[in-house]
Amino acid sequence: MLLPTASSAEVPLFCVAGKAGIGSGQHIVFVTGEEYYRSEEGMVMFAKLLAQHHGYKCTVLFAIDPSTGQINPNRNDNIPGLVELQTADLMVIFARFRELPDQQMKHIVEYVNAGKPVLGIRNATHAFRYSPASTSIYKDWDFRSTKWPGGFGQQILGDTWIAHFGKFQQEATLASVNPDNRTHPVLRGVADSLFCHTDVNSVERLTADDTVLMYGQVLSGLAPDAPPVTDHRQDKQMPFAWFKNYIAPSGKQGRSFTTTAGASLDWQSEDLRRLMVNAIFSLTGHEDEIPEKTNVEIVGEYHPTSTGAHPDSAWAR
Repeated sequence: MLLPTASSAEVPLFCVAGKAGIGSGQHIVFVTGEEYYRSEEGMVMFAKLLAQHHGYKCTVLFAIDPSTGQINPNRNDNIPGLVELQTADLMVIFARFRELPDQQMKHIVEYVNAGKPVLGIRNATHAFRYSPASTSIYKDWDFRSTKWPGGFGQQILGDTWIAHFGKFQQEATLASVNPDNRTHPVLRGVADSLFCHTDVNSVERLTADDTVLMYGQVLSGLAPDAPPVTDHRQDKQMPFAWFKNYIAPSGKQGRSFTTTAGASLDWQSEDLRRLMVNAIFSLTGHEDEIPEKTNVEIVGEYHPTSTGAHPDSAWAR
C-alpha cells in the first residue's frame, strides 16, 4: 500500500503541520501496526482532522516492509520513525503483536517511562508479543508477561488480551454511556449510545480506580439496527472506553485512555470521533476547554475499507 504522503526519503511516515487551535504547539504521534482494522486509514484521517481543526502537529507511523518501503502490517518487526516520540505530547497506539527490534522499541519504552499520556485503541491491549527465543530486554512488555503481569496492555492501559466477547466479523457493538459518569467532560457532545462495526472485546481487569465512560453490548448482527444478543451474554456489558492512571516501570505516573473500538469503518460515527478527540484534549491538558460540541468534521475524503487481514501481495502495490 502506498503511503498517503512520504514526509522523508529515509523514514516513510505521514506528517501534517497543525494550524491554529487548542493543540497549537503540541505534537501527537500515532503508532500503527495491526493486520485487521485498517489503522493506517483511520489514524491518517484523525491526523488530518486534528491538525486542521485543532492545531496539533500530527505524525503517523506505519509497519513498513523494508524491501519495498511500503505499508505492510503483516511485518511485525519494523515501525520506523519511533524517534518522533521524543518530541511527542501524546502517543496514540494502535498496534497488535509487534516484536520490534530494541533500537525501535526503546523509544516507546522511554516515552512511557517518562509518564507521558497514552491513548490505546483496540489491539493496543496486546500491542507486543515476543517469541520464546527472544533475548530482547523489553520482553516483559509482552501481553502474556507474568513478570510484569499482562505487560504493556494491563499495566499501562488497564487490561491485556483475553478474548472476543462478541463474534469477530459477525456481531457488532452498541456502546452506551455509563450513567455514573455522564457529566464527564470527555462525554460532552457524545450521544448516549453509538454503533461500532467491531465486536465487543472482553475486558475484566479494570479496577475501582479506573474511570469507565462507556460500556459495550453485543449485537446479534453487523447492522446498526441489529438487536442485542439473547444468549448468556445479553445481560453482560464490557468496558468500551475508560481512563486509567498508570505507574510506569520507572515509577513515574501517567494517564491513559483506551477504547476497544477502532476499525476504520467505526470512525464514520461522529459521536465516536468526538469521544476520541475529546479524550485527546483531556490527555493533552485541555479537559477544561472541551466545547459543547467539538468539531470532528472529516477533512477531505475518507473511504474506509472492510475489516480483515490481507496477504502480503495485497500490500505490494
